[in-house]
Amino acid sequence: MKKYHDLHSHSYYSGCGRDDPRVMIEAAIAGGITHFGISDHNYGVGDRKAEYIAELSTLREEYKDRISLLIGIEISTLPGKTPPEGERYSELDYCLIEETDCDNTVVTDIVEYGSRFDCPAGIAHTDLFGYCEKKGLDPLTFFKRMAEAGMFWEMNVSYDSIHHYREHEYVKEFMRNEEQQRIIRESGVRVTVGFDGHRVEDYLPERVKAMNDFLREM
Repeated sequence: MKKYHDLHSHSYYSGCGRDDPRVMIEAAIAGGITHFGISDHNYGVGDRKAEYIAELSTLREEYKDRISLLIGIEISTLPGKTPPEGERYSELDYCLIEETDCDNTVVTDIVEYGSRFDCPAGIAHTDLFGYCEKKGLDPLTFFKRMAEAGMFWEMNVSYDSIHHYREHEYVKEFMRNEEQQRIIRESGVRVTVGFDGHRVEDYLPERVKAMNDFLREM
């Protein structure tokens, strides 16, 4: 059986999310996803981190024979939304870092910032080739640094009401750009898939699986 992962979803722990994690897990199972990550916003989880981890850990055990559940968190890099200094995430499977391409981000070096966290870190829904062009960075060197730091890059395949049915142009460009694909292969950086779901009725696991298949082929 093929493995299909989706490492980006939001539950009622995120202010923008709505659904019980159990409902989301059931939708992922029904859609044929084998590895499913819940990654609520750090500022939504807030001081409920212990509760969040405990609930998801219980669900991971409950569903272990049907799906592999991963516990993540999405970290904002905008002023006023960043985690407290010294916040630890060793109990999580991974973190997603967002908004690093915004003008007011607190991040000056993506790889250095991602290396601060005591769990694997990835860059969510960001055009990193565009980022390199804007910063005057060599893409191959940049992605090699990410790989050496154990970081990953997300192909965000969201298409839902929360995001106004917007598709990410960087994902479509990567799928048709053989030079970008070559750089990613040569760099050794890991690439993940996330639907970024916020409403279970919007979830489209076929988009997730199609991107998994594309990356596997590449």
